[in-house]
Amino acid sequence: MRLSRGVPFVATTLIAAALTWPAPAGAASAGEEHCDRQDRVRVPGAAFQQSACLADLTTTGLAGTPYTDLADQAGLTAAGTRVPSGVPGVQIDGYFPDSSRFNATHGWKHDAQFVIRLPDHWNGGLVVTGAPGTRRQYATDKAISDQVLAQGYAYAATDKGNNGSDFYLDGTRPGDAVAEWNTRTTQLTRAARKAVAQRYGHAPRRTYMTGISNGGYLTRWQLENHPELYDGGVDWEGALWTAHGPNLLTSLPTTVARMLGSARDEDLYAVGFARGSEFLWPYHEKAYWGVTQKIYRAEFDPSYAPDCPGPSAGTTAEQILAPCAEDAAYDYASRPASVHRAVARVALTGRIGKPLITLHGDLDTLLPKAADSDVYDRMVGAAGRGPLHRYYTIEGGTHVDGLYDSRPDRLRPILPCYRSAFDALVSWVDEGVRPPADRAVERPAGGGDVVNSCALSEGARP
Repeated sequence: MRLSRGVPFVATTLIAAALTWPAPAGAASAGEEHCDRQDRVRVPGAAFQQSACLADLTTTGLAGTPYTDLADQAGLTAAGTRVPSGVPGVQIDGYFPDSSRFNATHGWKHDAQFVIRLPDHWNGGLVVTGAPGTRRQYATDKAISDQVLAQGYAYAATDKGNNGSDFYLDGTRPGDAVAEWNTRTTQLTRAARKAVAQRYGHAPRRTYMTGISNGGYLTRWQLENHPELYDGGVDWEGALWTAHGPNLLTSLPTTVARMLGSARDEDLYAVGFARGSEFLWPYHEKAYWGVTQKIYRAEFDPSYAPDCPGPSAGTTAEQILAPCAEDAAYDYASRPASVHRAVARVALTGRIGKPLITLHGDLDTLLPKAADSDVYDRMVGAAGRGPLHRYYTIEGGTHVDGLYDSRPDRLRPILPCYRSAFDALVSWVDEGVRPPADRAVERPAGGGDVVNSCALSEGARP
């Protein structure tokens, strides 16, 4: 149970409710076979749940309904991305007990929301993820859910227990909000496994953890701390947190300094930003750098510049995205030991216990790979877990695939490579077929459909 800063917790008894939502046009009727077992599924530990029998669980079928949120998926995929459709099944939406109220999806104003999708034609597996960035539970419906549902997997996603630009206000101690992300993911995995067993008559034979950005961080953390729950994972540009650095708080202050005119291009290169990524910097100045630095600094180090961003990150987009001048001088290494201890609570170790595939774009301009996945790969090796890890650099890949549409001449979406990586993970786990060695997956010089195709064997540069 999470406690919001400044909000006392009043103990209550919460009883899970299983309600059936009205079905959208085109949904299967209540008498059809695939609806027969939906009322038997209770998500263990849920304070509230609602279920619906749907003719199509993919974004193609759910667009314009309450069962997905296309706005929260904006920017994560390229415009030409092809997605499967026509996957009938049951969707369960609900929330676990929580005292924070950032997530207004469905009008609930309640965090720890989740979605579980149970396709009629099940392959025996379950895929779990957590929202990237500060988004919510439907954020990766197009990027992840659609494809794995079409392959027959059950799917579960969490909002991580807090979301939005004010997520750092959740909890009582520095680091509480991010620590909750891990707890909620573990909670959902355990509950989803039991819900799957209720729906199909037995527990999933395979459970995979995966995610983008903060979801990639969750994947790393889960395979390090709860490998017993999973058979493997795919990490798509996961955030790196280490107590002594590198982490976001060691690279982003330099970007803020550049925004305010006190840092040079060379300073960004020194903290890991790639040469050749400069054409992406203006966009990140407006959309990512300032807000990301200040909200994570507020989460782990609230005593630094306490009036910035103040009680919230802002009420207008300009206020939320604007940098704090104090952050240009932020020096993580010199901050008190208490700050490093707060980060240590959520830090990664590299001690993964199940197979993991990591993908990272060489033009990532929010989480530069030199200060992130390159480091994590070395951590895995130093922990003696190298045989469990594969690491692929996607040439032309950046942090969000939506940017491809503005620069198709220089960028490449990572999603098709992610889909190939997921298939490679399944073959690795199920058949013992080892994926290709670590390599740079080259951007094809001759063009082709880079939006929807990628082979991990492309390129041969280790």
